[in-house]
Amino acid sequence: MNKNPIKARHLTQDLDLSTEEVRELLDLASAVKRDPSGYVTALKGRYLSLLFEKPSLRTRLTFEVAIKQLGGDAILSTGPVGGREPVKDVARNLDRWTNCIVARTFLQTTIDELARWSGVPVINALSNLYHPCQALADVLTMKEHFGELGGRKLAFVGDGNNVAHSLLLTATRLGVSVSLATPPGYEPRPEIVARARELGAPVSITHAPEEAVAGADVVYTDVWASMGQEGQKPERLMAFESYQVNGKLMSRARPEAVFMHCLPARRGEEVTDEVIESAQSVVFDQAENRLHAQKALLLMLL
Repeated sequence: MNKNPIKARHLTQDLDLSTEEVRELLDLASAVKRDPSGYVTALKGRYLSLLFEKPSLRTRLTFEVAIKQLGGDAILSTGPVGGREPVKDVARNLDRWTNCIVARTFLQTTIDELARWSGVPVINALSNLYHPCQALADVLTMKEHFGELGGRKLAFVGDGNNVAHSLLLTATRLGVSVSLATPPGYEPRPEIVARARELGAPVSITHAPEEAVAGADVVYTDVWASMGQEGQKPERLMAFESYQVNGKLMSRARPEAVFMHCLPARRGEEVTDEVIESAQSVVFDQAENRLHAQKALLLMLL
């Protein structure tokens, strides 16, 4: 078990964890993955409130399985957070009944409001700005494949979205340079790029996928239209047409490069079957590691 409780009270966004805490979390996740039986009563009697405004497969199930395999349990609520009452009242009810609030919301402001009023930890399970739990699983997967991450290059091709933001803020602190290729108008938020550039490893933004992928150790993509953006899909399909990760684009990366995707994937759009089903693809390693990274996060917070 971790002997030094995490300093952060919440995980509302990636930088709530210090770089040292991220490294500690990765080590703990690896330990839990190697010996899950050693942690089966670690959080006995602890309960999670799962608040999900958006549908979920990996995030919801991995948090449910994580707390149950650690000896606790979870209660799920779907629909708008604060739809019937103020968010601050939701937070102050849930913190009387459960030990942690895990929230997947449309807006980051909802996460921040929950954290402001909650007396128990609040975990961002995805918002419009960040997806920190995904980034933790991603760097755990990279560490498993490459060992030391310093000097590695990650190329993100596609929309400068919440996943891109979290990778910028997490991977760079571990020494991974990040190169993002997006169509004009779909770049990540400039203030997040600026913050990432202060954290350590180089960050580059380009409109040329071939430039971003050249020499990369990891090639990463995500859907072109996320939940809530369905009405933009026709224009996004046109804008992202030349940003598909296919065999030709992958060939510009290093021979030992891996392909990553947070899933679900729209095969034939942002990635081809040729790539996602190839030996280079580690997408299901990423999905599995959501469980282990989130176990470590719960152990450190609770």
